[in-house]
Amino acid sequence: MHTKSFNMVLESISKFIRTQLPAYLKKLPVPETIGEIARLSVADWFRLLPLLGILALLGYLTIRPFLPKKKKQRDSLINLKIQKENPRVVNEIDIEDLRCSNVCYCRCWRSKTFPVCDRSHIKHNELTGDNVGPLILKKKTL
Repeated sequence: MHTKSFNMVLESISKFIRTQLPAYLKKLPVPETIGEIARLSVADWFRLLPLLGILALLGYLTIRPFLPKKKKQRDSLINLKIQKENPRVVNEIDIEDLRCSNVCYCRCWRSKTFPVCDRSHIKHNELTGDNVGPLILKKKTL
């Protein structure tokens, strides 16, 4: 049953392409010179619109593989501004110096108070689709 329905659809499409499409194209007011383009009426432009749209779509699909890919971030670097003069950024915190019961440390490198987290990862995640969050150190109170 499915094959018969599919064949009917293909026959309808084929008939349309062989009969209706040539008749449509023959009736189009395709200008041959620049002067004729200027003389096209609004109705002529509306009749040309479907053909121009299809041609624009085909042109876009043809050049799309060659277009540069958009990046969500300006580059692939993670650290964009913190201690760029150093070849390697290392932060050392002595656990004995922790006075609070909870301390959050940045892992997205966007915090203005780096290495302490200022919740900049929320904006970073929204912009990039990333899922980073802070490193949370909890100190048990006795």
